[in-house]
Amino acid sequence: PAVAQAPGPERPTPKKKGNLGLLIGLLVMVAGVLTLVFTSFKGAAIYSLDVDKLVKDASHFQQRNIRVKGMLVKGTLARRDQPCEYRFKLQEKGVELAVHHPSCIVPDTFKDMPGMDVEVQAEGKLADDGKTFVSTAIVAKCPSKYEMQQKSMAGELAPHAGKQAAPVQNL
Repeated sequence: PAVAQAPGPERPTPKKKGNLGLLIGLLVMVAGVLTLVFTSFKGAAIYSLDVDKLVKDASHFQQRNIRVKGMLVKGTLARRDQPCEYRFKLQEKGVELAVHHPSCIVPDTFKDMPGMDVEVQAEGKLADDGKTFVSTAIVAKCPSKYEMQQKSMAGELAPHAGKQAAPVQNL
């Protein structure tokens, strides 16, 4: 005879505890974070261009943050005291760009040195006329230690040593 087993207590089947709700909640949170990231950095991108490329495509870069690089045109550096500002020109590959820097905060290396090319990077935006660059920050690149050794071996003086900067014109 077969022995019948007495029915024991039934085990409850595990319920899916809102897995679908959890998934939807996570998707909503990820979408929110991505929306914040993409909308908050909208105007933060900075385009880095040489003077010739900026002048060539000026209409494309209107009202965008730009870092423009070029060489300071000798004799164009001018300063005004009231209101304090600098004006100068940058050039690259024969193309010139007028720069207006409405501040007196510039690096010590930002000088018109006789016999030396001064590479300058300016950050800012093109003015509405598309021909003038209004800068918010200026960086003047000094020659590297290696470049200075090469110049010294060629008999040239180091910048700022033994040479006086060209006088800054007053506007």
